[in-house]
Amino acid sequence: MGRVLGICISERRGTQKKEVEEAVLKENWGIEGDAHAGNWHRQVSLLSFEKIEDFRAKGADVDFGAFGENLIVEGYNLRKLPVGTRFHIGEAVLELTQIGKECHSDCEIYKKMGDCIMPREGVFAEVVKDGRIHRGDEVEMELPASDRPFTASVITLSDKGAAGEREDRSGPLAAEMLEQAGYEVKEQMLLADGIEPLKSQLIRLADQRQMDVIFTTGGTGFSPRDLTPEATRAACDRMADGIAQAILSHSLSITPRAMFSRAVSGIRGGTLIVNLPGSPKAVREALEFLLPQLGHGLEVLRGTAGECGRK
Repeated sequence: MGRVLGICISERRGTQKKEVEEAVLKENWGIEGDAHAGNWHRQVSLLSFEKIEDFRAKGADVDFGAFGENLIVEGYNLRKLPVGTRFHIGEAVLELTQIGKECHSDCEIYKKMGDCIMPREGVFAEVVKDGRIHRGDEVEMELPASDRPFTASVITLSDKGAAGEREDRSGPLAAEMLEQAGYEVKEQMLLADGIEPLKSQLIRLADQRQMDVIFTTGGTGFSPRDLTPEATRAACDRMADGIAQAILSHSLSITPRAMFSRAVSGIRGGTLIVNLPGSPKAVREALEFLLPQLGHGLEVLRGTAGECGRK
């Protein structure tokens, strides 16, 4: 059992959060009166009290709220908990959505100490049930169910799409098909072709948001700007060549031009990354082939399924 030791809010972004005795958590919004509340996945930020104390032991003179955190919680190592963990505080319920954040080395704490714990120790949550919370309230943790829906993100790679010169139809189609198959699509985005922006987003979605699967669409051909496979390889710990080969084999049964695909698939941590073609027709064909089998592989990554060997 944990405990809320501090509640901090700020009415304007860019100002340090100040302690309050109590606060109202609003479903799908965040803390009433806090500048960082809104319809997004980082409605409430939390930081472990023990990590603040460790930082203070190094000579840092920091008050609650100095790191931009909303809730200081004693009793849990928050960054070690999986995304999807729920926190029950009185009637209110929070769900963990992200571990850590990008480091801004120009913050005052970093300038003074050469370090800041929020990027690596802070976590973020959405409010899934309203409630009033108070300093000193108990915090009960609920780990995610092993049979929860798979989470997914979709990234479209297109220079013309990112420039507003072409409508992205492939990304929305992939997201629609995933939702129809029971996946929770957490993020969709459109990026210009290239390595670094895509690599950065793949790493963020895998490490911080702990997606079960990320699909990319586009950027897998022979054009000099088609660099999706290179970005994917750079982000992955291990490759999953069988998936890419299976999709290619299926596509070749439809059109011989599939031979010009350089698409790859790989794994980063517990996240599968799959390159899909760029056209809506090819995206539909690939997902219709892949989705009926994909769940088993994702269960293996989660550790909730047996081995693939046949008897």
